[in-house]
Amino acid sequence: MKITKAIIAVAGYGTRFIPATKVQPKEMLPIVDKPVVQYLVEEAVASGITDIILVTRSGNQSLEDHFDSSRELELHLEAQGKMRELEEVQRIPDMANFIYVRQNKNLPYGNGTPLLSAKSLIHPNESVVYMFGDDVVKSEVPCAKQLIEVYDKYQPAAVIAVQEVPIQEISRYGAAKLKPGTDRKELESIVEKPSPADAPSNLAQLGRFVLSYKTIEVLESLTVGQGDELWLTDAIDHLAATDSVIVHPIEGKWFTTGDPLRFLMTTVEFALDREDIGPRFAEFLRGLDLSGHEPQ
Repeated sequence: MKITKAIIAVAGYGTRFIPATKVQPKEMLPIVDKPVVQYLVEEAVASGITDIILVTRSGNQSLEDHFDSSRELELHLEAQGKMRELEEVQRIPDMANFIYVRQNKNLPYGNGTPLLSAKSLIHPNESVVYMFGDDVVKSEVPCAKQLIEVYDKYQPAAVIAVQEVPIQEISRYGAAKLKPGTDRKELESIVEKPSPADAPSNLAQLGRFVLSYKTIEVLESLTVGQGDELWLTDAIDHLAATDSVIVHPIEGKWFTTGDPLRFLMTTVEFALDREDIGPRFAEFLRGLDLSGHEPQ
């Protein structure tokens, strides 16, 4: 079956951003003037996805409102003659068919749980794109499209996106080990957040996947792992033992926005890319006095 659905995990609490995330999802924090989650939706749509499944939690109403029509705002913008802004807000709800699923509170916490919450929306013969809500990728070919092309070519149980990171940072991510002697990059094993000394490589799993229904079946059979969470990494490791899992080093630059420092770094890079504000922002940055702010 053609891949037409993307599941986006947006049910976290964003505790690293408290108090900003006390009443709004961290995925609604703006990178310049667009919320993080919209970058993901646009990537999915540019990859051929027509159905966006957002796995949310209570208190995340602003996510649903953002991708819905706002007649009052549209009338206000029209009355003010702000036609560019009007066109933008009218475009958002038309990007895809949006479906909202509450993450089941009876399920264990973890980044594998959104898949179980959305299970009833996925056909057993269907594969889906899965996206972590705080990972953004800047690339010429959309990251999800890269993975779909790999999936269409090999028809594996899963395709996972990876990128090399400094080995001292690998403890933040899942670390992939490749099978030796294969033309295509097949996964032998993957471990969640290993110490640098124990990491099988510096290939970090990032929040982009194409997953067959087998992944959901494996997740249903797993118990919680590290930190009493249900890890997608553990399910993928199980899949790799019996099926083909392809590792795809992405073409592009991966940004994780899950903590304030990396969120700010992402914002700076995206702001510099903007034709309307990039040059003046670069001038501002060059004029900053950074003495006394050297890395410790």
